[in-house]
Amino acid sequence: MKIIVGHTNMDLDCIGSIVLARYIYPDHIPVKSHLVHPVARNLMNLYENRLGFVTTTDLKGQKIERIVVVDTRTVDRIAEYVRGIETPGDIEYEVFDHHPADSHDIPGALIHERVFGANTTQLGLEIINRGISIAPEDATIALTGIYADTGNFTHDNVTREDFEVAAFLLAQGASLKLVKDFLVPLKEKQQIVLFHEILNILEKRSIRGHQVQTCYLELDGETQGLGAVIEQVFEVENLEILFGFFFFRKKAKLLIIARNNDSRVCLNEILSDFGGGGHKQAASATIKTEEGTQLAEGIIAYLDRILAPAITARQIMTETVVILSPDLTLMEASIILESVSHTGAPVVDENRKLIGFLTLRDIMTGRKGNQMHVPVRIHMTKNIVSASPETTVRELSEILFEHNIGHIPIVTDGKVTGIVTRADILDFKKTDLLRKSALLSELGVSAQTEASA
Repeated sequence: MKIIVGHTNMDLDCIGSIVLARYIYPDHIPVKSHLVHPVARNLMNLYENRLGFVTTTDLKGQKIERIVVVDTRTVDRIAEYVRGIETPGDIEYEVFDHHPADSHDIPGALIHERVFGANTTQLGLEIINRGISIAPEDATIALTGIYADTGNFTHDNVTREDFEVAAFLLAQGASLKLVKDFLVPLKEKQQIVLFHEILNILEKRSIRGHQVQTCYLELDGETQGLGAVIEQVFEVENLEILFGFFFFRKKAKLLIIARNNDSRVCLNEILSDFGGGGHKQAASATIKTEEGTQLAEGIIAYLDRILAPAITARQIMTETVVILSPDLTLMEASIILESVSHTGAPVVDENRKLIGFLTLRDIMTGRKGNQMHVPVRIHMTKNIVSASPETTVRELSEILFEHNIGHIPIVTDGKVTGIVTRADILDFKKTDLLRKSALLSELGVSAQTEASA
């Protein structure tokens, strides 16, 4: 049996992704989570027969050989689907996700990751590339997913591809009227009551130059649709950053739901420290605790430390840089690199202007061709990837990953002023992890906890 699954507490983008994945994998069966986000229930009810979801109960006794996972990449968020499978290690996984900051711990998974506003967009591009036509009903479901996860194309993470796939879906017959109906935020009376209650208890704080609004509510039991309520408060009040804390007394859990409109802040990175996840602009986490108020205040204090200005290349780079002249022979350059145990170095002209980069791999290529006598300029890489001293560590890490390189020359006015290596990034991340662990320990949060959609 081959199946398609999304994360628990399925939202509109998750459902849209599954619908499009069925066109790519027609021999796979979609499986429904036991939890469906309130904003998606109306769509699920209307298209129940068309969607053809089976339940996790239907999987019992079945031999699962392949699972396509959409809109998540973590084991915890697909646990309900694989729970009870006798030999989960024998399953082939393929993942389509747009949360690159989240951990990817699904064993042996083939991961397709693109940073789009909506995960549905990634599946939509695959369908366009394959020349597949889709039914108007399915186009409507997929378009609803894109609208929902991009905030009607207003979030900062919106890309050109989100618009391209939306245009394709409209051309396939998607109904904008139905999309609008499905996106009505607050339909249940309890949601409306909570919306007005939260407006009355919002607290404004200035944290590290960021305007942060917070609210804290204690509820007897878990309440569905809180994400939609927080989203509506965030939009109505036109806030910069909003953290909602909901303590469920009977379950002894604190739910954190956050929204963000500040390009300098990544909510998914902050809440991943508490086992949560999501996007840069919308994320959540659930923490088991007996002390809701105390933990909420502790997390606000944690924000004061974690929202400090981002570490940049200037703070981690090596300023004493071994440089090479383009007129050196490969043999001379090889001797220099070996003497300092470096795997590469910038090549500069007489004014210290960066003109190339030479690695041991380039030298090996020259050695194989018996060209160790030729000048460095012949074998150096001229298409140089560099960065400025103000480039953040996160951006540096992305550059290393995207270009599959081990060194980044740091350049000011065209001149080399430092260098950052993959080892520098790893050392920083280890130090930062220890720092965060110490802060979390102070809060009494040791175990990573379950994520909420």
